[in-house]
Amino acid sequence: MRTLSAILTTSLVALVRAYQWGLSPFLGQNCRFHPSCSEYAVEALRRHGPVKGLGLALRRVGCCHPWHPGGTDPVP
Repeated sequence: MRTLSAILTTSLVALVRAYQWGLSPFLGQNCRFHPSCSEYAVEALRRHGPVKGLGLALRRVGCCHPWHPGGTDPVP
């Protein structure tokens, strides 16, 4: 089970990194938070694993919109 968790975490981190290197440069810096939502996702996945980390990352991305004040929001 631990190996499956590690594989999922590595795969999800790779997807986020692909977004950071492939798509993000064309979209510009739009994140309202520090660290950026993609860096938050990578840290959450590495710290909490694929299930809780993905949940935290999705919650964070859901808050990243013009009506949210943003600011500093570290991974719990």
